[in-house]
Amino acid sequence: MDFFSVMSAGQNLILWALTVVAGVASLIALIHAAIQRKDAFPAVDRQSKVIWVALLAGATLFIWFFQAPSLLYLVGVVAMLVYIVDVRPRVDAIQGKSWFKKA
Repeated sequence: MDFFSVMSAGQNLILWALTVVAGVASLIALIHAAIQRKDAFPAVDRQSKVIWVALLAGATLFIWFFQAPSLLYLVGVVAMLVYIVDVRPRVDAIQGKSWFKKA
């Protein structure tokens, strides 16, 4: 094996690992959104639960079917990250929930 084929195999492994991590995170975000109360989303001035569940379902499909580094993969990752970083903490806070208990 020459140097370039080893590098190509390494890049493919990294892209596959990124796809798996993003896909699992997106699936977890989708499940989280689906089990929340419907009134929690408008209460934190975010889109409705139906919109977020639809966005995250689309994001999950984009991540798994288009895989890194395609444009639709990146769209799915951005939607998932917006939910996890911005929406999820606010929805959890208004309901008095926490993913991690603070000592």
